[in-house]
Amino acid sequence: MDLPVSIEINIRTTFRTRDRTARLLKYRGPMDHREWTSYHPDGKRIFTAFAAGVNAFIAERAGNLPVEFKLTGIKPDPWTAETVVVRAATFGDASNELQLARNVARFGVEEANRLRAPDPWDDLKVPVGLDVSTIDDSVTTGGRGGGGIRPEIIEPFRSWLGRGMTARLNLPRAPADTGGIVEPGSNNWVISGKLSATGKPVVANDPHREVTNPSLRYIVHLNAPGWNVIGAGEPPFVGVAIGHNDRLAWGLTIVGTDQEDVYVEELNPANPNEVKWPGGWEPLRIVREEIAVKGAAPQVVELKFSRHGPIFYEDRARNRAYALRSALLEPGTAEYLGGLRLAQGRDCRQFLDAAMYWKAPTENLICGDVDGNISWQASALTPNRKGWVGRLPVPGTGNYEWEGFRNDLPREINPTRGFIATANNQIQPRGYSPPIMFKSSSTVPFDRITRILQMIQPGKMYTLEDHRRMQLDAVSLRAQAELPLFRGWASALPEVEHARRMLAEWDAVLSRESAGAALYSTWRAASTSQERDAGRPIAERQPLHETSLARAIEQLKTSQGADWATWRWGRMHTRTFPHPFVAPFDLPAIERRGGSGTVAADGATYREILDVSDWDRSLVTNVPGQSGQPESPLYGNLFPLFADGVYFPLVFSRARVEREAAHTLVLRPIGRDRK
Repeated sequence: MDLPVSIEINIRTTFRTRDRTARLLKYRGPMDHREWTSYHPDGKRIFTAFAAGVNAFIAERAGNLPVEFKLTGIKPDPWTAETVVVRAATFGDASNELQLARNVARFGVEEANRLRAPDPWDDLKVPVGLDVSTIDDSVTTGGRGGGGIRPEIIEPFRSWLGRGMTARLNLPRAPADTGGIVEPGSNNWVISGKLSATGKPVVANDPHREVTNPSLRYIVHLNAPGWNVIGAGEPPFVGVAIGHNDRLAWGLTIVGTDQEDVYVEELNPANPNEVKWPGGWEPLRIVREEIAVKGAAPQVVELKFSRHGPIFYEDRARNRAYALRSALLEPGTAEYLGGLRLAQGRDCRQFLDAAMYWKAPTENLICGDVDGNISWQASALTPNRKGWVGRLPVPGTGNYEWEGFRNDLPREINPTRGFIATANNQIQPRGYSPPIMFKSSSTVPFDRITRILQMIQPGKMYTLEDHRRMQLDAVSLRAQAELPLFRGWASALPEVEHARRMLAEWDAVLSRESAGAALYSTWRAASTSQERDAGRPIAERQPLHETSLARAIEQLKTSQGADWATWRWGRMHTRTFPHPFVAPFDLPAIERRGGSGTVAADGATYREILDVSDWDRSLVTNVPGQSGQPESPLYGNLFPLFADGVYFPLVFSRARVEREAAHTLVLRPIGRDRK
């Protein structure tokens, strides 16, 4: 994305795909009311004021900027309202479409579809006019790129840190819904008063992303005329993305809505800057942009756009070009700013309408209000595809065009079961068509939603402590399903038999102290699909189990020592908190419970349990601290709480805030009475 920073990039290591991609996928739509008022009726005014505040800080602290600026000598440029609505570059579902097309070419339609196991089920159809044989491994989006950036540290800091010291730049990774490397792990639920010990709804949410230092989320309480909202946002986004006001609480998890399509354009053999469209050849729009490079001449990139969107790959040999049509290039799609409308919601019915202005990222937005209502809206700007579903690339012939955007997204209010829960699962009601997204049915038995539905059941009553326990639940359903493999037989090899019994008696909980969890995880990596097939006779599986268990034992002896009593899951399941630039500011690694497939999956840096009956009883946790500056006492003060699963009160009422305040900062306009 374009950042408001004057930074020249070292050409030897960093002029990469990322630079071009950021400009290729840059929002180039109108900056008028369609953009500003989508987020909030006063959007332009809000963003202008926010930018003015940033600029005031830059001007006031020009000689004492945060540590990253000091180390590198980078000088920030002034912000504008446009800076606040900058989008992140992402190809979304495009890579999945290309991979499915390659599988169709290799295995045929039926086998490729079986391997993908779409949920809901879809009889895959190759779009008319698409030749999948032309989509080989060379046809890629190119990804985000940009790894290995190392800005130079200037003097005197280089001398203090060591002559060989360079800054490492840990760039943010893509969220799960954009094809990033982070496995989805978000959970949210809201229970009605009839399941709540308080008699009112409780909203619980632990949205997952990459764990970062500084913290991905920042807790803030905004109190002003027309505003009284508390919760978490993501700098530099404005406002509160998840939290509550005085009337309602809300949370989110990624839906996974398909907001992108790949269009295969036919290039004019006589002019590669033209593509075929009904009625003749249509010129591509060509944009040239300059990228500053440190120590070298600026680099000029040429970007091409068809009517469908940016061209990310050209196959001149076959006269084909691949364009990305993305809802994220439409007005109102800057991430998380839809929270501005939610923050002023008055009840969960109004919340549903406000949630339709939340266009990105794709979220399951849940609500609980003081009147006792609960609701859910699957929200995102969603293409209206008629006669096709978007699982494969489509020809840019005019036969597969979006017909606007959908207004029939799934929603629910006050279900009779008394609760609503989502966990990045398949949320579409039976018969809902056409689907807005596809999951894979191959993992359904082990989804986090399955475990959540085991814990939340109609007819029971739940306390705030119950919600905390459920958010930290570390039961592995996959392990539960596979532990019977170690029962009903015995090994003549003493160590293998000891390991078998350990797994046969293990509770399938990925606790930090668990030796069984360490052994299971190591065994699973060493095992084969044949031995994990419970349908095969024990006599066939036992030799395989003995081999893989022996291998797991040796691996654990090497990594954790010969004393089995010292083995534990936490030693192999850690979370690190490196400073984005320099190692001396790193925080220590911590051992973690839970993991992939559990409700306590990795990535939940912020958790909230919001008590509608008494806002002051609400609980949160965050990591590593509220400040991103290493010299601050608030840089890592939340670190030990997060490590041990400890929550703290999210006080809201004026009386509680004033009673528990440790520090007060009063800001007055210049020239006013300062007494």
